[in-house]
Amino acid sequence: MRIGTGYDVHRLEAGLPLWIGGVRIEHTHGLVGHSDADVLIHAICDAMLGAAALGDIGQHFPDTDPAYKGIDSKILLAHCHRLIGSAGYEIVNIDSTVCAQRPKLMPHIPLMRQTMADVLGIDISRVSVKATTTEHLGFEGREEGISAQAVVLINEI
Repeated sequence: MRIGTGYDVHRLEAGLPLWIGGVRIEHTHGLVGHSDADVLIHAICDAMLGAAALGDIGQHFPDTDPAYKGIDSKILLAHCHRLIGSAGYEIVNIDSTVCAQRPKLMPHIPLMRQTMADVLGIDISRVSVKATTTEHLGFEGREEGISAQAVVLINEI
């Protein structure tokens, strides 16, 4: 068994779509990034890659490559899953936390979990998503951005 951690952060900007965990969430602001800026999926990708010692998301999907401009992060998640599979590993479980003052994410968590489980071809019971605020502290609390952390446990196939 091997474990990997991931962390990602993106800045919020008015008028952009907000994607978290593969789910579009209605909000006045969205995350800025080269792809769709799905902070949760990016953290999970980094955790998966790290667990298998395959580098990080920036190595595999550089923000200088126009092929990834605006790409749906679910595509990146599926690709990372294939990479760890090719290296001889499978996902045991994922635990993740999104830090955002607003919008409230609790109502969206079941769909996030199911969406990512479907992309990965694993049971929803293996995907945990939690959400927290920072009690108005830091960049998340000031609603300047959103961060996410993830831990992924993998096992040899």
